[in-house]
Order: sequence, then C-alpha cells, then structure tokens
Amino acid sequence: MQIDKLQLAPAYRVISTDLRRRIFDHSLAQGQALPTEAELAERFGVHRSTVREGLRQLEQEGLLRRDGKKLVVSMPRQSDMAKAAEGALRLRQVTFRDVWQVASSLEPLCARLAATSASEDELEAMELNLARTQQIVSHGDSPVSVDLEFQNLVASATHNPALLLARGPVSLLMRAGYAAIAPALPQSGARLLSVHQQVLTALRRRDPQAAEAAMAKHMQDYKRGCEVAGLDMDQPIPPAT
Repeated sequence: MQIDKLQLAPAYRVISTDLRRRIFDHSLAQGQALPTEAELAERFGVHRSTVREGLRQLEQEGLLRRDGKKLVVSMPRQSDMAKAAEGALRLRQVTFRDVWQVASSLEPLCARLAATSASEDELEAMELNLARTQQIVSHGDSPVSVDLEFQNLVASATHNPALLLARGPVSLLMRAGYAAIAPALPQSGARLLSVHQQVLTALRRRDPQAAEAAMAKHMQDYKRGCEVAGLDMDQPIPPAT
C-alpha cells in the first residue's frame, strides 16, 4: 500500500498564515497593535521564537511594521511591491519588447481614465512637470526622470489602485529603455515634450480618446527610439545597477 508522507507546515508558517488571513478579512484593522510575543505564544501554544519567526515573515511582506516596541498592522507600500515585482521580472529575464508590449496597453489606458478623473491640482502638477521638462530639454540634459514622473502623474490621476499596482513594476523596467535612448538620441527630448503637451491638452479638455491616442503615440516613439538607438528589443533587461 502506497502512502505519501504527511506534509505538515512549520508552526511559524501556520502562525503567519493565520494572522495574514485576519489582516485580509479586517479582523485585524490597519494601525491595530498586535498582542505581545508572549501573549501570542500562549494563545498559539508555541514558543516565543516560533511566534517571532512568523511575525518576521509578515514584516517582510509589509503587513506589519514596528511602532516603538509594538507591532502594528500596516498596508504594504506600493513602491515596495513594485520594486519586488520588478526584481522578480528581471530574474525571469523579461525583454525590452515584453515590457513595451505591456506598457503600450497600460499607459494609454491611464491617459484615457485620467481624462475624466484628474483633479485640477493633479493637472497643475503635470503643468509644473512640463515646465521642468522644457528647461531640461533646452539645456540638452536627459529628460528620463521627468518623463517617468509625468507618466506617474497621469497614472495617479486615474485614482485606480488596481491599475497603479499593475503598472508599477512595468514603469520601473521602462526606465532601462529610456536611459538607453536618451544619450543616443538627444533630439528625442523635444519630441517627448511635444507628446506630453498633447496628452495634457487632451486631459484638460476632458477628451479620453485624444489622451489615449497621444499616449499611444508616445509608446510608439519609445519603440522607434529603441530601434534607432540600436537597442535589441528582444534582449533581457539587465540587472539594476
């Protein structure tokens, strides 16, 4: 008779799974302090070291944070999740083309949604970004950082947390392509500024179709820039330095 061995989860993982479930179903609310390690050890019927290991796992996931001597329930930061996903994608050797294909869907979608949801303050932030971009381009400096900032501003103006989480790692990976294009094509800065102005004009007019079309054009410019700069779109994006 063939009998497979029982696969029993380590006690610390049982504890982290239990607490994670309580956080996700809001039995443990954001900002709520957990009982002490000694109290948790007594409730779970395990040693404090086992509880400590389970709590450490949740801290690493961003579900718990230190507040003095207490551990409180927290929300994982979007930037941390994007960074972790970016690293995982690099390990999987995603290519410049892989990332461009995804961005070509997400970025125009962000522009389309932002056209109906952007606040006046958010539009003003984009105006300021364009002013900085103008200065950078006129001085012949790289506009990579302000370009990505503009796209992040447009994405934030959608007020769609699912979309922001989805595009976070893709935006970070796109930086590698922009960094390769900028030195090889110094004239790309003026075209980038022009497209951003078209996007903002469409957003101010509350015109989703025009905003989406302008951002789609920007994504096509990115691909053409990679090709003209001699970047192999099918090569894996290298590890971050």
